[in-house]
Amino acid sequence: MIKLAVAGATGRMGQAIIRLVHNSNEMAVAAALEHEGSDAIGQDAGTLAGAGSIGVAVATTVDADAFDVMVDFTTPAGTANHVRICLDAGKAIVVGTTGMTADEKRVLAEAGAQIPLVLAANTSVGVNLCVALVETASRVIGDVTDVEIIEAHHKHKVDAPSGTALLLGEAAARTLGKSLPGDGVFCRQGQTGPRPEGSIGFSTIRGGDIAGEHTVMFIGESERIEITHRATDRKIFAMGALRAVTWLATQGPGFYDMGDVLHLK
Repeated sequence: MIKLAVAGATGRMGQAIIRLVHNSNEMAVAAALEHEGSDAIGQDAGTLAGAGSIGVAVATTVDADAFDVMVDFTTPAGTANHVRICLDAGKAIVVGTTGMTADEKRVLAEAGAQIPLVLAANTSVGVNLCVALVETASRVIGDVTDVEIIEAHHKHKVDAPSGTALLLGEAAARTLGKSLPGDGVFCRQGQTGPRPEGSIGFSTIRGGDIAGEHTVMFIGESERIEITHRATDRKIFAMGALRAVTWLATQGPGFYDMGDVLHLK
């Protein structure tokens, strides 16, 4: 039985994870974390998630012996704090936080030298299969097509492009020997001129309650190939995150991603 600490316990993903774990025979919620000043502090995490009482009160920190693996869907600042907790405790962590800078990701990579750490821009199994398909398409036709990525999310999402769109773009760029900082086009307005040769374009949609939609287009002469993933329920991300937790619980220190979890490498 894996003892799970859920960071961001009152967020959409945290609550979805708690609901799934409540019905699991493989793991149990041992701790639920939120930021200082949260109205949820002291309340039962299961009740807040709609799973019924689980006897675990939301807190701001957790004892080292209380959990085996932490799962974190919070903010870059929150994730940095939770990684420090895991480093001090010598425990594993699955990070699903998006919107991190290159320096923030580098800190996580360094932490992976000491503890098992999965960094996943998207924990959906389907999305990560799409990443593998994008790599294949990029290798076969990426140099003779224009690559464009369209993503859509709910109106409350605070970062753009989404972490998943960047994950897909990085897969294409890496395969083509390019880099997103140099070859990514993230905004078009006014007299932009012709499309830069070899660039990777991004378009962002925000509205309503869209859980997540991503399409990678390989646009050539007289044909277009599209690789699309549509999420209709955040449950799929929670399921993938728990799959990562189960896998990570048996691993030694390392900086991993969902490709490792799903044996796609």
